[in-house]
Amino acid sequence: MKTLVIAEHDNGALKPETSKTINAAKKLGFDVDVLLAGINLGAMSESLASIEGVTNVLLADNAVYEHQLAESMTELVLSLADEYSHIVASATTTGKNFMPRVAALLDVAQISEIIDVIDADTFKRPIYAGNAIATVKSLDSKKVITVRASSFDLQGEQAPANVTTLDTVSDSQLSSFVSVEQTESERPELTAADVVISGGRGMQNGENFALLNGIADKLGAAIGASRAAVDAGFVPNDMQVGQTGKIVAPNLYIAVGISGAIQHLAGMKDSKIIVAINKDSDAPIFQVADYGLVADLFDVLPELEQAL
Repeated sequence: MKTLVIAEHDNGALKPETSKTINAAKKLGFDVDVLLAGINLGAMSESLASIEGVTNVLLADNAVYEHQLAESMTELVLSLADEYSHIVASATTTGKNFMPRVAALLDVAQISEIIDVIDADTFKRPIYAGNAIATVKSLDSKKVITVRASSFDLQGEQAPANVTTLDTVSDSQLSSFVSVEQTESERPELTAADVVISGGRGMQNGENFALLNGIADKLGAAIGASRAAVDAGFVPNDMQVGQTGKIVAPNLYIAVGISGAIQHLAGMKDSKIIVAINKDSDAPIFQVADYGLVADLFDVLPELEQAL
């Protein structure tokens, strides 16, 4: 038995989720092959081959896979599926797009967003917005799994593994790439940042989010937001942290003016150190915070920036 991991990348660099997903795959106890699909990936395949735990890199370098469209990715994965007992990908936008299709066409149940591997058949995954952890045992002969990468550590390095170029091109032509609109920022990506500072409804308006900028710059932090702040129109939804937003697990998470609704906690409670600033001493965020400051954020933030 072998495991197939589908690499997460942006055609420019591997995303850290790839290394963390390989970590999860290694816990299954089998050799790990990694599928790298995209265009002009020669240098990236070499980096991928040097991640600890990789047995073989399968390189699908073709313009068809440039944007990793779900239909074409599904056909590619299915063409390789017979050789693997486990098919694993990160629970990212890309993984969530094609992995359910793979599971459906293989006629198996997908095991979603695992946070731990007990054995090759048994996994832990959060349910009820992270308020309970389900232990799931799958009886399917082939397991299709997505991984909550924030629950696993980065892998180390090894001597480069073999890279095999695939000749198969699976162009379903059921969909086509039109365009992409992304927010440009000099700050680190929210899901990959070591430090995240997020604002909530307590920020009162979008202009006040500027109070976070100086602190974020000094800490090299990404800026996030609670759903309440996004729904109120303070900031765009690509900044949302939570069950229906982005799942983050930085070394330091600073929650400013965030009460700590269950849905928000589900997206950040795996952070190594949590700091909460809120003037309501009964706010639920203090139940998960390592450090809490009961104070008015409008007084505290300028002082914190000056102290930094």
